[in-house]
Amino acid sequence: MAGHGVVTVIIVHWNQPERCARTIDRFQHQGVSTRILVVDNGSEPPLLERLRAVVASSVHDVELVELGANRGFGPGANAGLQRWLAEGEGKWVALAPHDALPHDGTLCRLIAAAESRERAGLACADVGDGHVPVVDPYFGGMTVPAPRGAAADGWESVDYPHGTLLIARRACLEEIGLFDERYFAYCEEADLGLRARAAGWEVGLVRGARVTNPTMRSGSPAVDYLMHRNTLLLVREHSGRYHAFIRFCIALWQLARGVVQPSSRVFVFSAKGRAAGMIDFLRGRYGPPPAGLLGQAGAAR
Repeated sequence: MAGHGVVTVIIVHWNQPERCARTIDRFQHQGVSTRILVVDNGSEPPLLERLRAVVASSVHDVELVELGANRGFGPGANAGLQRWLAEGEGKWVALAPHDALPHDGTLCRLIAAAESRERAGLACADVGDGHVPVVDPYFGGMTVPAPRGAAADGWESVDYPHGTLLIARRACLEEIGLFDERYFAYCEEADLGLRARAAGWEVGLVRGARVTNPTMRSGSPAVDYLMHRNTLLLVREHSGRYHAFIRFCIALWQLARGVVQPSSRVFVFSAKGRAAGMIDFLRGRYGPPPAGLLGQAGAAR
C-alpha cells in the first residue's frame, strides 16, 4: 500500500514455534511491507530454542524480543507496542497471537478501511463467523450475530476489536494508553475498545479482511478463571458495581448448576478455575492466574 511504508506486526508467542512460523509466513502476503516483532512470553527452553531458529532462518524482517517469563497476552503485546511507540515510525501497528493466519491482503484491507475514516482508532479482521463484538453491561465482551442486511465487505462499527488480528492507530494509543495489564489475557481488548470509544475514536470490524485461528476455542481451568475474573473486572470498571454484583450472582448460579448438572456446562467449564476467578475478583487479585491453573491453553491467548 503506497504511502504507508513498513507496517510493524507484533506477534505474541508462547510455546508454539511451529505455529508461529506459519503466522510469520502469512504476514508476508498482505499487500504491504511488514516488519515482524515476535514477543516471546517465557517459552520453555527447548521451544524457545526452536523459535530462535525460526527467527534466525527467516528471510523476512523478523526480530525476537524475549521477556523471560509468561506475562500474558496484554503485557506481552504492550512490550512490543511500547517499543513501536518509542521508535516513532508508522501510523499503524498490527497485533496478533502466534497462531493467527491472515488471508492474503488482509492487512492491506484493514489499513485501507481504517484510513478512510478520520477517527478510526482500532480495527480488527473478520474471523468469518458472521458475528460482531459487543460489550453487554452485565456480561462484558461477547459476540452477537451481525445485523440483517449488514454489508459483506468494508467497515462495520463495533464495541471492541477482537484479538485474533487487530490494528491500532498511533495517535489513538498515545491518547488512551495500552492494554490494562491486570487482565493478563482475555477481555483486555474489550477494555481497550471501550476506552477508545469513550475518547471519541471509532472502532470497527472490516468485512472481507479475513483471518483464521485454528486454536481459538481451546479451554482449560486457567481460561475459565481468566474469563470470569476478567469479565467481572470489565463490568465493574465500565458499567459499575451494581452491574458487577448482578454478574457475580449469575456466575455463582452458573457455577452451582454446572457442578450438579454436567449437561449444562459450556466447553470451557472448570469448577476449580471459575470459583478461583470469582474469589480473586473479590480479593482484588489480578495479573496471572495461580500457578496451579496456568496451562498450555491459557498462556498466550
